[in-house]
Formats: sequence, structure tokens, C-alpha cells
Amino acid sequence: MLEVSDLRVSYSGIEVVHGVSLSVAAGECVALIGANGAGKSSTLKAICGLVSASGGSITFEGRDITRASGHAIVRAGITMCPEGRQVFPQMSVIQNLRMGAYIRTDAEQEADLSRMMDMFPILRERQSQAAGKLSGGEQEMLAIARALMARPRICLFDEPSLGLAPKIVAGVFETLARIKAMGVTILLVEQNSMMALGLADRAYLFEAGRIVMEGAAKDLKNHPDVMRAYLGH
Repeated sequence: MLEVSDLRVSYSGIEVVHGVSLSVAAGECVALIGANGAGKSSTLKAICGLVSASGGSITFEGRDITRASGHAIVRAGITMCPEGRQVFPQMSVIQNLRMGAYIRTDAEQEADLSRMMDMFPILRERQSQAAGKLSGGEQEMLAIARALMARPRICLFDEPSLGLAPKIVAGVFETLARIKAMGVTILLVEQNSMMALGLADRAYLFEAGRIVMEGAAKDLKNHPDVMRAYLGH
């Protein structure tokens, strides 16, 4: 479904992603793990068109999207649940959800809106509340639901557990498992490597802007180097 080949990303002339190549098949959950500053989020942003690739190529369902605009990439079927939630704080919960469907013209938006509030009952309870007044966990649920309102074929999640209490993190990962079961393909960047590898089918380990290891998530989870460096063993 998604093929990234020799991707390079630079900020102000300083390269932070050095020739990354990865793939995601339809229906998979693929995790990108590694330390802060390893290039994981920059890779996601390049895929979504939020930053420009300085080299390499990105192909989605056979179409080259390397130079495509962000809105064209969303229309193609890729959405992102961004780091830090980034909800529209002054807008209500329901307005935030409608923003997720901004590009859609079909007649099923209202049905999807109802489904999202069934999936996240707290959003139904808070639908008229300003999004900025929600708790961190509630904002994460809203950000996930907003991304799903675009009916993506692949959804990119950037640090969904960031700043959340352990109990809330467990709930977030249960939600991601449900989304995967719905048939949505997932590319996940996550600092909580243990939980990410527990959910993912495959994973890539980033170090200093490069992929240094890849394979089945269960194999990386049990690899002694990964356990020592990233899983606290």
C-alpha cells in the first residue's frame, strides 16, 4: 500500500532523515520505534506532505505522492493523528469531528459522525464542549475520531500516548487495536516501544535518522539489543 524509498528530510539544510526505506501492506500495523530525535516523526510528516522530502520517493497505492500537497494526500486516503493531539481548542467536539470530514462530499458523514460517538461515548457526552477544555485522554480520543472521519485507508499515528497516564495509554492502545480490526491500515510512531511492538505486525527501529533494524514486531520485542536499549531490560 505504502512504499517509502531512500527518503531524505532536511530542516534549514540539516538532514535529519538519511535514506529511509520502508513499506506498509494493506491491513498491517507497522510501528516505527527508537529514541527521540531519531527521525520517526519527520518520516511521518514527509509521508503526509507536512514537510517536503529532500530526496527519495513516496508511493501510495502505486501513485507517486512525493511532491503532492497535504490536502491531495488526505484525498488520496492518508490521514494523520498528530503528536500532541492538536485539536481546535475553541471549537466544540462535534465541530472538530466535522473538520475531519472537511474534504468529503458524500451523504454518509452524519452516519460516520454517529459511529464515532458510539465508538467514543465520552465524545457524545462532551459534543457541545470546547475541545480545549477536554482532558488529555479525551483530546486524544477526539483526535483519533477526527482522523477517522476522513475515512482513511491508512492512518498515521504520531506518539498517541504522549503525556497520558498509564491507564489512559492502555485505553488508547485498545482503541488502536479496534481500528486495526476495522481494516484500517496503521503506521505508528510511539515512544512506548513495548506497547507499540505488542500491537504491530512489523516494526522498524530508527537511530540517528536511519533504520538500523526491521522485522516482525514479536522478534524485535524479544531482540536483546532492542530490549536493552528501548524496553528497559
